[in-house]
Amino acid sequence: MTEHRTAHEAVAPGSGPPHLAPTRRRLLHLLPAVGFTAVAVPLAWGLTRDPRELPSALLDQPVPNFDLPPVQGRSLGLSSADLMGEVSLVNVFASWCVACRAEHPLFIELAASGAVPLHGLNYKDRPEDAAQWLDRLGDPYTRTGADLDGRVAIDWGVYGVPETFVVSAAGRIVHKHIGPVNDVALAETILPLVERLRGAASGGQS
Repeated sequence: MTEHRTAHEAVAPGSGPPHLAPTRRRLLHLLPAVGFTAVAVPLAWGLTRDPRELPSALLDQPVPNFDLPPVQGRSLGLSSADLMGEVSLVNVFASWCVACRAEHPLFIELAASGAVPLHGLNYKDRPEDAAQWLDRLGDPYTRTGADLDGRVAIDWGVYGVPETFVVSAAGRIVHKHIGPVNDVALAETILPLVERLRGAASGGQS
């Protein structure tokens, strides 16, 4: 005589209904793939984006209020008040930053040209290391600020080093370049923007 199980009949632990066992095994095999996809898709999306296009919450906002002492061996510190009255660039750098070294010769040339004031925000550096780095490679900065604990950089919305900001004469952040500045970015984006901002400031539109 054929036996029939009732709906509430006990089932051996872990066995489950026979027709669901293959389904459960398939789901268990799929879990690693699903987990990998959940991680890989956002990662791939991030890797394919141009890092220079990352948004900044501070764009078109006044620079954060700060006041930093100069890098060791320099006489002029950097504060928010120093960024008022003229269009300028603020470069976030560190002696331990490999990419900072790549852009540094371009900044030396920029400083020599006198095209625009360039200020340096030194991020989480040992004072002696920052001083030696600038002494050895050259100091292109009009002013420097030693951000020893990185708090000011956080206020600026810095993702990492290097980053370079264009600041209007009214002391507002109008452009953010993430990563080392190269000839193309300087010639085609940053310097034309500086000239437009100067024109706007002279016309009373800063």
